Amino acid sequence: MKLESVIKTLIYLSVVLGLILLIQLYNLVPGWLFYAVLCGWVAYLAVALIAATGHKQAYPLALVLAVVTLLVSLPQPEHYAYIEAGLSLATVTFLAGSILQTILIILDGVYLVKQRRSG
Repeated sequence: MKLESVIKTLIYLSVVLGLILLIQLYNLVPGWLFYAVLCGWVAYLAVALIAATGHKQAYPLALVLAVVTLLVSLPQPEHYAYIEAGLSLATVTFLAGSILQTILIILDGVYLVKQRRSG
């Protein structure tokens, strides 16, 4: 599988995982926070659509969104409380999302460096 295809798949998985997160957050967080996360999800959906249409701009945009997602998510102590409480859908969503974003950053970074060197 080509690197581009793997990155696109990770972008699409981010959209799906984001939707799962939105469903979980709807009744748990204040409205302003839900809508902030919804805006981030819409941005990821837009990048997924850009990637699906074959535009190369999707790759740097996905890299930025993955970095921002981790910068916002990882410092939150509430997320680690879920891990300490045991395995739950919230824990799995947080861990899967963090791992997914980390892999996306690495592979997208490799892809962008290769593109820069070759062109």
